[in-house]
Amino acid sequence: MPVRSLAALLVLVSPLTASAAEVSFERDVLPVLTRAGCNAGACHGNLNGKGGLKLSLKGEDAVGDFGVLTRDMLARRIDPIRPDESLILQKATAQVPHEGGARFARASAEYAVLRDWVARGAKFDAPHGAALAKLVVTPTNQILVDPADRFRVKAIAHFSDGTTRDVTPRAAFEFTAVGVAKITPAGEVIREQTGEVVLLVRYLSHVEPVRIVFLPDRPVPDTVHFPTNNEIDRLVFAQLKELRLKPAELAPDHVFLRRAFLDALGVLPTPTETRAFLDDTDPKKREKLIDSLLARPEFAEYWAQKWADLLRNEEKSLDKKGVAVFYRWIAAQLAADRPLNEFARDIIAARGSTYANPPANFWRAVRDPLMRSESVAQVFLGIRVGCARCHNHPFDRWTIDDYYGFAALFARVDYRVLENNKKDNLDKHEFVGEQVVWQNRTSEMPNPRTKQSAKPRFLGASTPEMGESADRLTAVADWIAAPSNPFFAKAQVNRIWLHLMGRGLVDPNDDFRATNPPTNPELLAWLAEDFAKGEFRLKRTVKTIMQSRTYQLSATVRDSATMGDDLHHSHATVAPLEAEQLLDALAQVTGVAVPFKGYPLGMRANQIPAPPQSGRRGFEGMSERFLKTFGKPDRLLTCECERNDDPGLLQAFQLITGELMNALVRDSNNRLGKMISAGKADAEMLDEFYLAALCRSPTSAEAKKLLAYIATAKDRRAAWEDVLWALLNSKEFLLRR
Repeated sequence: MPVRSLAALLVLVSPLTASAAEVSFERDVLPVLTRAGCNAGACHGNLNGKGGLKLSLKGEDAVGDFGVLTRDMLARRIDPIRPDESLILQKATAQVPHEGGARFARASAEYAVLRDWVARGAKFDAPHGAALAKLVVTPTNQILVDPADRFRVKAIAHFSDGTTRDVTPRAAFEFTAVGVAKITPAGEVIREQTGEVVLLVRYLSHVEPVRIVFLPDRPVPDTVHFPTNNEIDRLVFAQLKELRLKPAELAPDHVFLRRAFLDALGVLPTPTETRAFLDDTDPKKREKLIDSLLARPEFAEYWAQKWADLLRNEEKSLDKKGVAVFYRWIAAQLAADRPLNEFARDIIAARGSTYANPPANFWRAVRDPLMRSESVAQVFLGIRVGCARCHNHPFDRWTIDDYYGFAALFARVDYRVLENNKKDNLDKHEFVGEQVVWQNRTSEMPNPRTKQSAKPRFLGASTPEMGESADRLTAVADWIAAPSNPFFAKAQVNRIWLHLMGRGLVDPNDDFRATNPPTNPELLAWLAEDFAKGEFRLKRTVKTIMQSRTYQLSATVRDSATMGDDLHHSHATVAPLEAEQLLDALAQVTGVAVPFKGYPLGMRANQIPAPPQSGRRGFEGMSERFLKTFGKPDRLLTCECERNDDPGLLQAFQLITGELMNALVRDSNNRLGKMISAGKADAEMLDEFYLAALCRSPTSAEAKKLLAYIATAKDRRAAWEDVLWALLNSKEFLLRR
C-alpha cells in the first residue's frame, strides 16, 4: 500500500463538523465544476480525461469523481491544511499553468465553495441523502421586444425529501447558439442581438430549456381576419402574431398544384391534369385534389421510399429479392392506409423467413443489439440514445443502464440460412439468399458498468417482468405500438411534418429531448393527439396538414421580418427536388423513359426498391450516377440526414453538360421530337413544355422572347433543344416552392 500524504490522512480521519455540512460535494462542489466546464467533454470529462485528470462527464459519477479528487495521485489535488495551495484551486484560477486557462477568479463564489469544502476536510455527502427529484426553471419561454433587452432566470431544485433550494448560483448555463445573448453568473440574460436561442440550464443530472426570443420593435400583424382552414392554422398564426411575423399570402394555384403533386406523389402533374385544375372554378378544388392524390398508387410508392430509407432497405444486407419483397410490403401497407403503430409492431416483432415474412428484413439490416436498439429508438420513438453507450447522456435523461437495458430487448435476435439450417456469421459481408430471423433465448446483453447481464427495460416507462423464456420482441413491439406510448405519435407526426413542410417542429426530426424543444410545442402536441385519435393513419395526417392554409402559403414574402423566418412556417419552404423527384421530372417533361438495370423500362426512380448500384457504363449508368450525385442515400443509416440535397459542382455539371441531360434533350423520339413530327406550332409547343415543367403557361414576355428566338433560328430543332435545356435548368423547375 503506498504511503499517503498527510493531507490524504486528514481527509480520512478528520471529523465532519456541523458547519462542514453546509458545503455538499454533490450539491455544491460538482455543480461548481460543471458550471466552470471542468467536466465537459472537451475538458476533463473527456473519455480519456485531460492532463492526467479524468472526471465523469457532467458529474454523473459523484463517487468516482470524489475518489479522483481526494485520493488519486497521492491526494495531490487538495490540501486541507493549506487549502489555497490546493491544485484544484490553483489550476482553476491559473495561478499555475493550466491548459484550460482560468475558470473563475479567487474572489468568485465558485472559489469560495471549493475552498470551504477543502478546508473543512473535503468530505463526501452522508449516504442515502435526498436525491434531486426535479428542476424547475422560470421562465420557460421569454419574448422580449426592443428596447427590453434582459431578464432573469431562476432555477429551483426539488429534492426527494420535499425540500427545495434556489440553485441559480450553482446551475450551469449554456446557449444552443452563440452571439444572440449572454448570461451573468447570477442568471441575468442579456441580449447581444435580435434572434432566437435556447438556454440550457443544468443542475446535477437535470437539464431544462428556456426558449428566448429578442424581437425588434415592429408592428403586431393583424391576423384577426386572416382565414384559417383548421386547428393547424390557429396554432401557427397565434405564434406568428406573438412573434410579430406576418403570414405570406396564399400560393397561386399553379404553385400549389406542383407542390402538392411533388409532396404527395413525388411526380409532376401532366399538362392535361394541370389544365383541368387551373380551369376548375370550384372553391373546394384544392381539397378535392388532395383527396385524389392520396388515393393514387404513386402515394404509397413514394412514401414507401421514405420508409425504405429509414429501414435500411438496401441490397448488400438484404440481397435483391429481400429488398424487393420488403419494399412491396411497405408500399402495400401504406396503400391500405394501415395504422402506423400496427405497421411498426409488425416490423419490430417480425421473425421467420425474410422472403415469406418481409418485415423480418429489418433485422437483417441491423446485425447487432446495439445497432438494433439505436435504430428502433431513432425511427419509431424519435430518440437518439447513442450518447448513453459510454456514459449517461449529457443532454437527455438516458443513463448507461437505460441504454443497455433497452439493447437487451434485442439481444436475442439471431439468423440462420434456410438452405442448410446453418448459423450465419457473415455479419460484415454481403448477404445473399433467404435467411430466417429467430430468437435465441440464451443470448444476453452485458452491461459494461455492472459487468452483469442487462435487465430488459423500456425507455422512460415501467417494464413488465420478463422471464428467461419471454418473447422480448413482441413485448417491446406492443409497448411501442400502444396508444399510451409517450413517444411514438410525436415522432411520427414530426416526421410527416418534415416531409411536407421542409423542417420538423423538432429538428433534427429524430432527436426528441428536453434540450431540443419544438418550435411550436402546442402544435406538436395537437398533431400527436389528432394522429392518435385518427388511429395513427398516415393519409389522414397528410391530408390535415395539406389542407391547412399554413401548408398552402406562398414562399414569396414582402415583409423583411417574415423573409428571415426559417422556423415558424410563416411562408413555404423552398427546397431542391429530391434526387428521385428530379430524375422522374426530367424523364416526364422530356418524354424519355430512363432505364435501370434489372428493372423493366418505364419504371420511375421512385419505384425502384433499392438504390441502384453504381459503376455501370452507358445510359443505365447515367441514371445511377445522377441519383447518387443528387443525394439519394445508400441506406446505411436509420436517419433522414443520410439524404444530402446540398448543391455542389457535380450537380451543376450534371444539369449543364451532363450525359443524361444531353441524352434526354437530344433523343429523337422525345416529347420535342414527337411534337415537331406532328406539326405542332411553336406557341402550342411552348405552352405544353411550360405546363409540363412548371405547371403554368409562359408569361407574355417569356413567350415573346422565346418564340422570337426560335423563329429566327436556322435549325428549329436545335433552337428548341436550347429552350428545353434552359427550362430544365431554371430555378423554378429545380426547386419545390
